[in-house]
Amino acid sequence: MIPSFLGFGLLGAACLAFTEKVSPVPPSHVLLLFLGMTAAPDVTTLVPLMFATTFGSTLGSMIWYTGGNWLGPDRADAAVRRFGKYIFLKHATYQRLTVAYRRNNFRASLIAQLVPVARTYLALEAGVLRLPFVPFAIATMTGAFIWNAAFLIGGYMMRDSDHDPVTIGFRIIAIVVVAEIVFLVALRHSARGEDKDRPSGETHP
Repeated sequence: MIPSFLGFGLLGAACLAFTEKVSPVPPSHVLLLFLGMTAAPDVTTLVPLMFATTFGSTLGSMIWYTGGNWLGPDRADAAVRRFGKYIFLKHATYQRLTVAYRRNNFRASLIAQLVPVARTYLALEAGVLRLPFVPFAIATMTGAFIWNAAFLIGGYMMRDSDHDPVTIGFRIIAIVVVAEIVFLVALRHSARGEDKDRPSGETHP
């Protein structure tokens, strides 16, 4: 399926990024590493690929935002509780995303794009809370660009290396682990910064 999409060039890459964002399959980091290795023969192609996939990812988030806006708080919570397990979204995870949004909408929208699971489903909660569309879209696009560019560049740097499947598999796993550690450390640092800025008498919602 992926080679068929890539036959359409940047439009196909954008469609793949969109598909990744509206469903848990394929995993975004694997898809983006693969695109960096196969769809970017040089830097002049890599840069447009970053923007095309960012557009597709952002559009996918807007689908979730629209769905959350239509469902509203009660129906969205009930839907996640009933069907979340089928799309790898636990109800407890959904509740944590809700708390994160109540602290800092823009920062949460941006950082969520750098955290697996959250980057896909936080847009649903944004729609449920009916957050202002433009700030949400800007934060989502910025975060998606950072995430996509990191993995596309990683794949691009591996394009001329040993193409043995086992070697490539280990390299992909290593890049994913390192990237997720960095992103989660950034998320934790951001949360600590919010706690320090919070008045001493204020409690979390």
